Amino acid sequence: MKVAIVLNTSWNIYNFRMNFVKALLAKGYEVHTIAPLDDYTHHLVENGCIHHRITMDSRGANPIKDSALIVELYSIYRKVRPDIILHYTVKPNVYGTLAASLLRIPVINNVCGLGTVFLKNNLISKIAILLYKFAFRFPKKVFFQNPEDLQLFLNKKLVPAHTADLLPGSGIDLEKFKPIEFTRNKSFTFLLISRLITDKGVLEYIEAVKKLKVQGLNARFQILGAKDPKHKRGIKSKVIDGWIQAGTIEYLGTTDDVRHFIGNADCIVLPSYREGTPRTLLEAASSSKPIIATDVPGCHNVVNHNVNGLLCKLKDVEDLADKMNEMASLDDATLQRFGANGRKKVEQEFNETLVINRYIETLTALKVTA
Repeated sequence: MKVAIVLNTSWNIYNFRMNFVKALLAKGYEVHTIAPLDDYTHHLVENGCIHHRITMDSRGANPIKDSALIVELYSIYRKVRPDIILHYTVKPNVYGTLAASLLRIPVINNVCGLGTVFLKNNLISKIAILLYKFAFRFPKKVFFQNPEDLQLFLNKKLVPAHTADLLPGSGIDLEKFKPIEFTRNKSFTFLLISRLITDKGVLEYIEAVKKLKVQGLNARFQILGAKDPKHKRGIKSKVIDGWIQAGTIEYLGTTDDVRHFIGNADCIVLPSYREGTPRTLLEAASSSKPIIATDVPGCHNVVNHNVNGLLCKLKDVEDLADKMNEMASLDDATLQRFGANGRKKVEQEFNETLVINRYIETLTALKVTA
């Protein structure tokens, strides 16, 4: 059975879905990966995938420009003729589904997050929502990563109820992200792990840090993640450099392995505007680290307030600063309890094995009915 996996980066496949790919290969599936070439593409090929290059810009949404993807994906799908196609992220979900429908190839979509179109109300958003409504008539299954996103699509009649289902994100490898023995830094250390775009609450984090520094909090404030100034909502490099030069934050750059940085932090922070299921929070919870996150879909599915972390208000610098100050003031026993509760939650609800098994069950069911 040929399975095609389509994403906006090879990096995404390798870092978040490689165990799933290996499970498919172990079961005898022929796996075709379809994504732009990057530094991680060779890992996919070396692990046994057949890779197909596409041109896709993961930055921003322009339905008129992006519609060229339909032609490109149609050409690949017609050549490969997969038995089923698995789409992840917005553009493959929409344009890949339309291309597959022309060839009558069944697809399974995964709504990893709602993207910009649901955070704004403009012409581009209206066109994008219409595209969702049309494209999502065709999939055999559409997985959502949190119940709010699923319900939003149902309320807007963007997906038939019988195809919609819920998954705990992409899951987390519990063996890779093991519990870290509790230690506390002399200067309490906050770490935000994110691409540097505004939707992740980076600007709110910076303003909260400035407030806490004025108040005299003895803490370190770090950011780990790629600069992306060409993104529509990317933060300009000169702005980030200004934060670094002023000593507002410690910028840690990028990494292929976040575990060392998570291990060195006391608390992971993500003041995002909305998420599917945020990977960084799963990694933090799995590593037994307390979390501060926004009380929004995706984030509050991972963080239970005063159980494994603290929830702050959306786009509220004052509240974020208060929660960071509160976290730094907690005693060791409470911080340890938060960490242990986070690990337990991930084990029970977000184990990667649960996600892999659900996908394989769905593929098997579709194979039987084909």
